[in-house]
Amino acid sequence: MIKLKELLFGKPDCGCGCGNCEGTKLTEQIKITENLQYHLDNKIPLGESVFRISSNAHVKLFKEVRQLWENSQITLSEADEYFMHTDAGRQGIYEGKIVPLDLPYVMEAEKKKNPPLNKPKRGGPKAYYVYVRDPKTKKIKKVTFGSGGLRAKISNKKAAQAFAKRHNCDQKKDRTKASYWSCNLPRYAKQLGLGEPASRYW
Repeated sequence: MIKLKELLFGKPDCGCGCGNCEGTKLTEQIKITENLQYHLDNKIPLGESVFRISSNAHVKLFKEVRQLWENSQITLSEADEYFMHTDAGRQGIYEGKIVPLDLPYVMEAEKKKNPPLNKPKRGGPKAYYVYVRDPKTKKIKKVTFGSGGLRAKISNKKAAQAFAKRHNCDQKKDRTKASYWSCNLPRYAKQLGLGEPASRYW
């Protein structure tokens, strides 16, 4: 049995800058997996899971939290509860294979000749991907960016300013480059389930 009396992700004034702390906690002492325990100990929100998107560990983490939530054994912050109203953690059959229900668009987009442009999505070999049109070749290009193992501290103003300065974000204008999308991640934070940004850049 694992005793968990502290908040999962700290408190609003805990200084972690995750913006995901308030209201997230277990409601009773229960046995949980090591993967979930790691996220609790390190105050990592669901939207910033350390596991690769669509991996078995990623899906199982969401599934475990969903089961706890449905059994009223956990209360979630607004940001984390968002995922409980999606298919995150659920699986289904797609073309004879078991796949995460919240990621079928990843496979569908690959098949489309005209995928939606300039609209970042979660998934792919990295944390996110987006389709853009190369102004030089006029061809559609897939840009992958971010890392499932790193926390996008878009709610931390100091971290955002440091990131912008370190990567010269004000000079990133080329949408065919991963650096442009990494710098502008806050613009798409809401649709990606990352919470509210504290700055123009994260």
